[in-house]
Amino acid sequence: MLDPSFFSYVTVMSITPGPNNLLLASSGVNYGLRRTLPMMLGIVVGCAVQTLLIWRVLDELLRWMESLRLPLTLVGGGYLLWLAWKLFRAGAPAACASGRPMTLTGAALFQLVNPKAWLMCSNVALLYAAHGVWSVIVGFSLVNFPCIFIWALMGDRLGRHLQVAWKRRAFNTVMALMLVATTLWMMLSALV
Repeated sequence: MLDPSFFSYVTVMSITPGPNNLLLASSGVNYGLRRTLPMMLGIVVGCAVQTLLIWRVLDELLRWMESLRLPLTLVGGGYLLWLAWKLFRAGAPAACASGRPMTLTGAALFQLVNPKAWLMCSNVALLYAAHGVWSVIVGFSLVNFPCIFIWALMGDRLGRHLQVAWKRRAFNTVMALMLVATTLWMMLSALV
């Protein structure tokens, strides 16, 4: 049986700002909740698979973690900066209607370069290994989805108020800058 600390940890890590939640809020604003659903499912699937893989290769991963930390952070950071640029350059509300948010597969694969997802999944695998892989994966997914859903829903509701081009541009600029700040903080932490 999973203990309360598991649910507390996964809730806090899933609901606090990070690359996934910033992208979900932005996707909700730009594409709406329904079109963002595959992205949310991709995040849940990506985190579940990532936790399972970490679980299975834990011994090897721990040996190599320090040597992988900087390259993974730099690759992930580069990708986050590219996403921030794309977000900054996102078009007016009418242009977003023809665009599309990240797909389920894209969001699942994004977890491979998302430093916060690595931290969250690694800690879940390390701290709760004794509870059994499938109960942890299912519990993780059941807690993670409602937390990230809040961000997409918030973006969807906010998007209704951002139908004026300059307001949408301001929102996308702020979100892009927050993603850049998060990325730079993670990259600097890795270098120190």
